[in-house]
Amino acid sequence: MQTLWTQIRDALWNVFNRPTLLDALDILIVAILLYGIIMLARQTRASAVLKGLVILIVASWVSDLLGLTAINWILLNIVNNGAVVVIILFQPEIRKALEQIGRGTLRDSSRLSDHAENEYIVREITNCLLSLSRRRVGALLVFEQKIGLKDIIETGTQLDSRISGALLENIFEPNTPLHDGAVVIRGSRIMSAGCILTLAEGMGISRELGTRHRAAIGITEATDAITLIVSEETGIISVARTGRLTRHLDRALLEQALTKMYHQREEGLWSLLFSRRRKKGDVA
Repeated sequence: MQTLWTQIRDALWNVFNRPTLLDALDILIVAILLYGIIMLARQTRASAVLKGLVILIVASWVSDLLGLTAINWILLNIVNNGAVVVIILFQPEIRKALEQIGRGTLRDSSRLSDHAENEYIVREITNCLLSLSRRRVGALLVFEQKIGLKDIIETGTQLDSRISGALLENIFEPNTPLHDGAVVIRGSRIMSAGCILTLAEGMGISRELGTRHRAAIGITEATDAITLIVSEETGIISVARTGRLTRHLDRALLEQALTKMYHQREEGLWSLLFSRRRKKGDVA
């Protein structure tokens, strides 16, 4: 313990007594670079991996301060090898990030909506999905949450349009260019249409569910996104979250689901949805 306090004291002394102007400039540049990396990653699924890597780095530093040699050795090897793995896995995202840096387009296009706007969004989406359901027109809406879906957005036709029921119905109208694929919604904006999603790989998924439902479940397994689906065969409206699918949503449950997303109310909503709709075809 005495060694730990000695290391902490020496570190604090170095921080407050030794830095020169060049050291301050060096720290400032590193801080700006880290901030830029965080801003680039926060709108993609790479943000979760980045957080995990930061936690491992902090844990290795703490284990070194505490003198936990074995744990420190393991963590350092994981961090060193993990950095290479992250570069390989997220090579497309890194390339796009470098392109953005070159173009100087580091900005956040999301915006907050007020209460009236939220009410409008809930009404427009509800009426749209009910209309599609009556006409047996398939639809898949993906609602971005904390984990960004920028990489998914870029697989489709980018719109960045205000939410409108008429626009959504037109997008999913059969035999139109964008009716296949998913629509990604961020806040009050339709970001992209015709997006490509990875299908769920769960073995327990009902055989009666088609590609649209499997795609909806798949994105909720990989991220914290919430999806709404209209079946083309039956017109049934479903909601998927954290890899679980609940079917047979009526107007009341659909409005509750959208209200939960846009007003952050009724904390027990999702447990209510999944407990009330345990019917054939539900996925656990």
